[in-house]
Formats: sequence, C-alpha cells, structure tokens
Amino acid sequence: MAPLNPWLALPDGAPSPVITRRLRAAHEALVTSGDLPRGGQVRSVVLDSWRRALGSGVDPDGGPPPVDLTDDELIAYRDAHPLAAVMPVIRRLLVADAEADRMIVAVTDASGRMLWVEGDHALRSRAAGMHFVEGARWGEDVAGTNAPGTALALDHAVQIYGSEHYRRTVQPWSCSAAPVHDPVTGALLGAIDVTGGDHVASPHVLTLVRATVAAAESELRWLHHEQQHRSVPAPPPLRRPAPLLEVLGRERARLTLPPGPALSTALPPGPALSTALPPGPALSTALPPGPALLPDATRAGGRVELSVRHSELLLLLAEAAVAGEGRTADQLAAEVHPGAAAAVTVRAELSRLRRLLGDEVVGSRPYRLLGRLDSDLDQVRRLLVRGATAQALERYAGPVLPRSTAPGVVTARERLGAALRHAVLRSRRPELLLRYTRLPEVADDVTVWQACLDSLPTSSPRRAAVAAHLVRLRGPSRPR
Repeated sequence: MAPLNPWLALPDGAPSPVITRRLRAAHEALVTSGDLPRGGQVRSVVLDSWRRALGSGVDPDGGPPPVDLTDDELIAYRDAHPLAAVMPVIRRLLVADAEADRMIVAVTDASGRMLWVEGDHALRSRAAGMHFVEGARWGEDVAGTNAPGTALALDHAVQIYGSEHYRRTVQPWSCSAAPVHDPVTGALLGAIDVTGGDHVASPHVLTLVRATVAAAESELRWLHHEQQHRSVPAPPPLRRPAPLLEVLGRERARLTLPPGPALSTALPPGPALSTALPPGPALSTALPPGPALLPDATRAGGRVELSVRHSELLLLLAEAAVAGEGRTADQLAAEVHPGAAAAVTVRAELSRLRRLLGDEVVGSRPYRLLGRLDSDLDQVRRLLVRGATAQALERYAGPVLPRSTAPGVVTARERLGAALRHAVLRSRRPELLLRYTRLPEVADDVTVWQACLDSLPTSSPRRAAVAAHLVRLRGPSRPR
C-alpha cells in the first residue's frame, strides 16, 4: 500500500463528520492544555504548523489578521509586484470558473499579504468578515495555520481542511495553495490560493493550483527572456514610434510627435519648430514652417495643440483607421456637425488640417490617415479588450473631448465610457470601484456607488463615506 501524501488534506477526496470531530478535539486539547495529539489524529504538516502558531502567540479565538495595505498604497505595491505580470494567466486558469465552482482565488506576496482576492462574489463577501481581503496579511505568524501562509512557511504546496485551521473563525473554510518562485533566481515571490467549502480540499484542486503555478512561472520565464532579448543592443528600428493623439479629458486634442532626427535638418532652427514627423513611407513630410500652425494649432516642443474642429476631425479619421477605413466629406460632415451641413465646409477644414500636418499624413478621396497614429482612446480600448481593467482605468484621463457635440465624437465618448463602466462593475474589485467613483462622470451613478459599497469589507474605513454618498444620491424618501 502506497504511503499517504502528507500534503493532501483528504486523499480520498471525501470529508466526513468523523474527521472533523477528531480534528476539533485534537485542536482543543492543544490550545487549552498543550496536549499533543496521539499519532495519526492530525497530519504532521498540520501539527507542526499548529505548534508554530502556538509558539508565535497566535490567539485561536483572536481578532482577524491585520490589513497592512489599502487603497492607493495597495494598488501601487501590487502593480510593482512581479506577479502582476502573470495575473492574466491566473485569471484565465482559475478565476474564470471560480464563480461557478464556488471558490475564491487569492494571490499573496512572499510574506502572506493578499494582493488579489477574486472569484465568487458571495463567498468573498462572507470571507471579508475574517479579513480575507486584499491588503490583509495571512502569514502563519499572524493568522496561524492556513493554506497560503503554511505553503509560504514550508515552501511547498499544501491543503488545509476545515478544522485543521488554527484559528476557529477560519475552520468553516478549506483551502489549497502553492508557492510561486522566480524561475530565474529561485526567489519566493508569493503564493496562489483557492479557498471555499470542503470541496476545495479534494486532491484535484491542489493539482489545479500547482498547474497554475507552473503556468505562471513559465510565463515569468518567457517574460524574462523577452526582457533580456530587448536589452541586447539592436540596430535602430526602421519605423519610429507613432504620433500620439490625446483626446481623453481634454477640450482640444494634443498631438505628440516622436523625435525624428532624419527630418530635423528640413526644418528651420528654433524651439517653435524643432520637431518633425517621423520618417516612413506615410509620414515623411515635415510640418510646414511659420504661421500655418496658427490659429488652427499651437506648438510646444514636440506637441501640437489642435483647434476644436481639427481635434474632432483627426479623432474621427483615427477611429476610421482603426477599422482600416476612410471617410468621405459627406460622412465626416454628418459625424462632425450636429445638424445638416454642407460637405464643402468640412472640405475646407480638412484642407487646413492637411496643410497643418502634411498631405502625406492625411490623404483624400476618401479622407484617411496614410500613416500610423495612436490615440489614448484606443490605448484604453485595447487594455479593456485584454482584460487589463486596472491599467485601462489608470490610463483613462476623462471623457473623449468632453465639450464636443459632434455626433461622431459623442458616439466614441459614450462607447468608451460604457465599456470602462462595464469592465469595472464586472471586476467587483473594491479598489477599482473606489478609483472609478473619483471620476466626475460617475458622481451620480447610483449603480456604481452601490456596487462599490457591496464590494467593500465591513471593516473598510471607506464604507461610511460611500454609504453617505449613496444616501445623498437617493435623496430623502418622499411620503405619498
């Protein structure tokens, strides 16, 4: 008969009241009188952890673990953590099915601090009562025996079933966790944990967690290889960075032009016209000198502040370029002017824009961009498509050209705002919801504020302010 695996809580995969009663009796004897359980009553992995917790002075009936990091401090710390780069892998393998599987997925740093806690919303709300939340520290020295803390202490994958937990408030839960290492240096980075009911202590869940750790470490190894490859000096790229059009939170768009030394000699000297468009088949024309930049645009170094109308036109052409399309004068007239307008007006405005940027930047018949142009709007959109909601929210500086009433701009503004709102609400992550509520356009959004309140643990110092704002939004109840 093969020896039992000491790291598995339920080798047969089935919990029983007999196991629970035996564990509780052994735990009670140890914490009340210091009596060690008889052989076989408790796994050696668990008994050794109980002893460490007892020696560290952990109170089995004490308060919840401390919350070390909150709000912006938490966001800054985990954004800089190496495991942030592999969260898409963890979400794809574990979090995506956590709701259906009634599980919570937690990722910690090497000291046991919870950096991400995602998964089943109802379970997370229950677990928040014992401070199983982002920013809380679940190392063995403060939280006693628990899967992520014990996995970090032993540097080994482990399961903790129900009453094997040292603190009684955690005993209704079971968990499986495994440590994550830097595949290059071998340094301990943190742990991946799955927490839930008794079913989480079955052997196949620990196998799933270990497989996720392997995938995360493989991704880290690949990222390290890519970084090393990029650090090797290489010939200058043939294509320079694309100009950037910034339209988020700005009344007038700003076009940032990357440095282009190949064309710098074509421009007259002086700070006002020191930057040219980058070279390439579509963007090889330098900006015209002198007063042609005014009144349609003003220049500061490598940045061009466009007029309101040129801001709208260039944005609409950039949006069309994302789909690989152009626009006729009639189409642009419909997208720029709220009412009926002659296409000749748009043609005149586009003529000035082409003189400003160059005929080889904006083409005609149909009007279109002839070269690469990135926008902060499209950057946020790409981040949302990748599921990088936190980065998208960080990049989002406000609505698209908020003062513009051009129908095409209004459509772009509403679509991006709706996509960001949906992603933040879907995340159910309190730190993202709190950051999102700071945006002016969300100040009166009852749904967002209610979701924010629902996501916050009962111990959060932000709950009172969020609840008070909700009361103000809903107003006093009126008698019939």
